[in-house]
Amino acid sequence: MKKRIDLLKNFGFADETTVVAPGINAKMNEVQAAMGLLQLKYIDENIEKRRQIALQYRESLRNILGLRFLDDIPGVKHCYSYFPVFIDQDKYGLSRDGLYEKLKQHSIYGRRYFYPLISQFPAYRGLESAQKGKMPVAEKITEQVICLRCFRNSTLRM
Repeated sequence: MKKRIDLLKNFGFADETTVVAPGINAKMNEVQAAMGLLQLKYIDENIEKRRQIALQYRESLRNILGLRFLDDIPGVKHCYSYFPVFIDQDKYGLSRDGLYEKLKQHSIYGRRYFYPLISQFPAYRGLESAQKGKMPVAEKITEQVICLRCFRNSTLRM
């Protein structure tokens, strides 16, 4: 029962890439919620620090062939928790997973975002709508996106 509850509270992930059941993100308890409320007075300062890291990522990655990222949308207040990078393997010379592993070697821990697709989870993969080729845009994105964290200890060494 504990194992099942642990899976449910972590999106059904058994490990970094294996999803064995539907799940939710239900990890916050009352103490964590109270701590979160106490942190609200620092939110603007923290967002600004993450924005500065995002600017640093943009500057460092701007001229690297095969890497692309999203610019801020005018009029939208961003939280900068992650910095998505789109990898064109043919132009960059390394796959999303290759870059993910290379970054880990330098203590830069990103996320392979949108990976695996929910349609690949055992609970859904038997559905007609989940069959390979039914969601070509989502399938392409899941192979191309890595999200870098915009936290104080994040540094980019390419």
